[in-house]
Amino acid sequence: MGFTVKIRVLSQLSHDEVAQLKRRAETNIEGVIADARLIVEQVKTSGDDALLAHLEKFDSVKLTAPELKVSDAEFAEAEQKLDPAVKTAINQAANNITKFHKEQMPSKLWFTELESGILAGEKISPIENVGLYVPWGKGTFPSVMLMLTIPATVAQVAKVVVCTPPNPDGSVDGASLFAANRVGVKDIYKVGGASAIASMAYGTPTVPKVDKIVGPGNPYVSAAKWLLYGTVDVGLPAGPSEAIILADESANPQKVALDLLIEAEHGPDSASTLVTPSRPLAEAVAALIPALVNALPQPRREYCETVLSGYGGILITDTLESAIDFVNDYAPEHLETHVKEPLAILEQLHNAGEIMLGEHTPISISNYCLGTNAILPTGGRAKTYSSVSVFSFLKRTSVSYLTAEGFNQLQKTTRTLADYEGFPAHAMAIEKRET
Repeated sequence: MGFTVKIRVLSQLSHDEVAQLKRRAETNIEGVIADARLIVEQVKTSGDDALLAHLEKFDSVKLTAPELKVSDAEFAEAEQKLDPAVKTAINQAANNITKFHKEQMPSKLWFTELESGILAGEKISPIENVGLYVPWGKGTFPSVMLMLTIPATVAQVAKVVVCTPPNPDGSVDGASLFAANRVGVKDIYKVGGASAIASMAYGTPTVPKVDKIVGPGNPYVSAAKWLLYGTVDVGLPAGPSEAIILADESANPQKVALDLLIEAEHGPDSASTLVTPSRPLAEAVAALIPALVNALPQPRREYCETVLSGYGGILITDTLESAIDFVNDYAPEHLETHVKEPLAILEQLHNAGEIMLGEHTPISISNYCLGTNAILPTGGRAKTYSSVSVFSFLKRTSVSYLTAEGFNQLQKTTRTLADYEGFPAHAMAIEKRET
């Protein structure tokens, strides 16, 4: 039995309907927050014993504490057994991702002279230790391993810890291990969900404590991050996958239809929407999608059907300008532009985790091997958050230096403002200073 792609007309939607469309699924942590809190507390108080109990309870995997950490033998086995074609793909992806992130690296130290004798600047330093979370569930994600470990190592983080759920046999996905080893990251632990986040936040006898955790995950991961905010830097919030294809009448319906399925196949809570002022394009795409979806295996077929008849589908606007306005307010994780002159509208696109220009730049290539980072803000957070990058693993420290001349130029202003704000010690440090 076929399904129908949902087509909406923006001008015919109520305020509440537009708000619901923009809200999308987003990770709902309310339903799991109580369970996540219990898991976090158990890890805090019982350490490795809690991790082992949770593995047996939630993953049906029985391990000992020494087996939590991936061994050298497991890395070697992954290298030996992995399909050479997968190795080649990982190597090319790693090369591009590394080159891109190296270009992001700022100068380690800079100064500028604001006035004669007044120098100010910044010292850029890596965070000393970070925890990375690589999910496993609806699939295995060596691409996520690359997207997290490469910017961390390019930023020169001294200690990189990775937690990822094990396979049912207690092993870790071989491609993910090959990817991590390719980057030089060897501290990988077989822990998933809220347990993983808590173990890295508090530390256990086996899993090291870190200062920041980066990486996407399920609602339990999101809930644990929310609970541990303030205990550890929980990094970029990331919910279910989402994409907008922004297209005009020049777009190729087949390519648009194909690209709509990319993020839709991630899961039933994803969102994938064509936004266009062209009704003929909308109808042509809607006609093509059922056959394309039917060619997919389960459960991806069901995911796409759910998404494209629910939180996603097609939205018809009056003009390209109104389509752009909708996109900017939606602030999608991924934004593809299938328009006649994509560079001409780039300046108008303000809010998106990433922007892919033209019909030859599908999200799937960006997700794996183009070089840009595919771990992006979701749920409208692209209005204020950025993708994972080397900056996720760096910190800035202000540095200043005054000569005697510079001090003399600023002392009167400092005394005046200190007196006005009622801080006499501030002023006294200037007035009574020997110069």
